[in-house]
Order: sequence, then structure tokens, then C-alpha cells
Amino acid sequence: MQAQMEVASTDKITCIKVQGAANFSLGVDFKSVVSRCCEKGGKGLLLDLSDCSNMDSTFLGIIVGLSARLGRIELLNPQDRVTDLLENLGVLDLVAVGHGDNPFLDRLEDARSVNANKSELAQASLEAHRILMDVNPENIPRFKDVAKFLEEDLERQ
Repeated sequence: MQAQMEVASTDKITCIKVQGAANFSLGVDFKSVVSRCCEKGGKGLLLDLSDCSNMDSTFLGIIVGLSARLGRIELLNPQDRVTDLLENLGVLDLVAVGHGDNPFLDRLEDARSVNANKSELAQASLEAHRILMDVNPENIPRFKDVAKFLEEDLERQ
């Protein structure tokens, strides 16, 4: 199953529901949706992960990067493997974790894709991994080679 996003927004809160894997290929679209909502004044993000099977470090790094711009990020109903990832990378304290029903469920609409190209995906992934290393120095050994590879890949493009 390819990952999909649905979005609902009020003037204060944006809700994004991810279905499938929250990974690098969805990251640019996710960041774009949240950025558009922030421009409209929204300061809260409810990220419904009820149907999200997994999350990669790129998507997580994007969330962490957005936490500086938003007043609150809440992950709703994350799978254990997602909360384990947040805990293992030392960023769990940057988000709230909630459980229960999604109050926006009946208002969700398909999120528009920005159709990111390979370069945009690589740039977003590089930024996300740099954020994870900046936020928690214990992540440097985990991601320094990934960051180096992405930098070299971008130079070749």
C-alpha cells in the first residue's frame, strides 16, 4: 500500500492522517501541507497515526523540524514501533502522544501532492537528518553516513 495523507484544518489546528508508511517519499508533501497551514495562522498539528504502519527517520526529522514553528504537535494513536523510534532517537519529549478518537475524522480530505522530484526528496531527507543530529548528539553516529551520502548525491545531481 502506498502511503496517503488526508488533511483537515481550522484556523488554529491542522489534522493530518497518514495511512501506510510515513517515509521520505511522503515527507515533502507533509512539510508542504503543514507549512501552508502555518501561513494561515495555525499553530497546532494533530498527526493521526492510527493507520500508519511505520515511520522512517526522514519523516521523523521533518516533524522535529516543524516542532520549532508550531506551538504543539500531537501524535494520535501511534503504533509502538513509532513511539519506540521517537524514544530511541531522543525526541519523544518534543511531541505529545495521545490516544482516542480523531475529532477531525469527518472533515478529512485528500492532501494535494507537490510531486517532489529526486533532488527535493534528497534535500528534505538531508535537512531532516541534520535536525535529528542537532537535536540529539547521540544521533550523529547513526546518521552521519546518511547525511554524507545525501550531500554527495545532491552534488552529483
